[in-house]
Amino acid sequence: MEAELLSELTALSFGGNGSVQLVPETTLLPPAWGMAMFTVRCVIPSLYLLIITVGLLGNVTLMKIFISNSAMRSVPNIFISSLAAGDLLLLVTCVPVDASRYFSEEWLFGEVGCKLIPAIQLTSVGVSVFTLTALSADRYKAIVKPMDIQTSSAVLRTCAKAIAIWIISILLSVPEAVFSELAHINDTDNATFTACIPYPMTDDMHPKIHSVLIFLVYFLIPLAIISIYYYHIAKSLIRSAHNIPGENSEHSKRQMETRKRLAKIVLVFVGFFAICWFPNHVLYMYRSFNYNEIDSSIGHMVVTLVARVLSFCNSCVNPFALYLLSESFRRHFNNQLRCRKKPQQERSASYLRNSSAIQTTSLKSNTRNTVTSVTQLNGHNLKQEMSS
Repeated sequence: MEAELLSELTALSFGGNGSVQLVPETTLLPPAWGMAMFTVRCVIPSLYLLIITVGLLGNVTLMKIFISNSAMRSVPNIFISSLAAGDLLLLVTCVPVDASRYFSEEWLFGEVGCKLIPAIQLTSVGVSVFTLTALSADRYKAIVKPMDIQTSSAVLRTCAKAIAIWIISILLSVPEAVFSELAHINDTDNATFTACIPYPMTDDMHPKIHSVLIFLVYFLIPLAIISIYYYHIAKSLIRSAHNIPGENSEHSKRQMETRKRLAKIVLVFVGFFAICWFPNHVLYMYRSFNYNEIDSSIGHMVVTLVARVLSFCNSCVNPFALYLLSESFRRHFNNQLRCRKKPQQERSASYLRNSSAIQTTSLKSNTRNTVTSVTQLNGHNLKQEMSS
């Protein structure tokens, strides 16, 4: 996704003759800008490294729990695992590529990278938002139409849906790979640098069309569908609160609480996605509709950095939200941590046992020596007494 948003370090300002200006030109900036750029190049990559580390730890652990525990292989958890896989894809492709821009104004990944990386990044975003839509539909069926009982075939159908989401996301990202191209650009000092552009640079309409389509397909339309699902879920929950049969009240209440808790988890995921990605979409459309005028202010750069960090953080938060909201996941997650600590504890226990064995052997040896000495001493005294 970030391939569309050119960094403030390599922002392009197109003139009437097709020439471009590199903004900001650090050699001509005031001291405040120079300090800001120095801070950005030091702090932001460190923050990106933290995001990658936390995201990998959380999502890998989540997938390991769902794959290794048969009891956790439910319909919602299959979708959540697919969501984690999409987040992992974003973390290992988008974040390192974006971090490289703070060290070099050149595109470092060649023509093949220019084709593949934007498509991979868009695929990961598609997997995330389409999986959230599928999760919302699943919660809608579970609460509004609870007669659809989950069976083993339902789990298989869910796996097929998750695979279909990946295929659709890949197909929708194909135009990104087709139209992305390397551009060799001259700045105001006639210095040439290379940038990866996600659309043809022939006119101003391409960035506008591109940004609007991205916003509609990967944000607005899916969130509108999710909102409709949750509107009906809310209506069903309010209605069912007044229509619980008396003889099955306890069972019905427990069942309804479980469904409400799962719906709440999905809604939290959707809320995080909307909050984290909305600034990024708005910023991209703002740039696309002001294609000839790049805002080179410090404020605009700060907004850009905040928007990017927020979008990347979305790939980290879901496992931790699930940890807080799901008791079963929290229990399995804690068990994973205990399993990692167990070998260290076993090594410590083994060391203590060996140390104890050595001390016991030493003690026994000392005891035998003491007994022998006392016996010999007593024998010597006895002989003396007999001789006297």
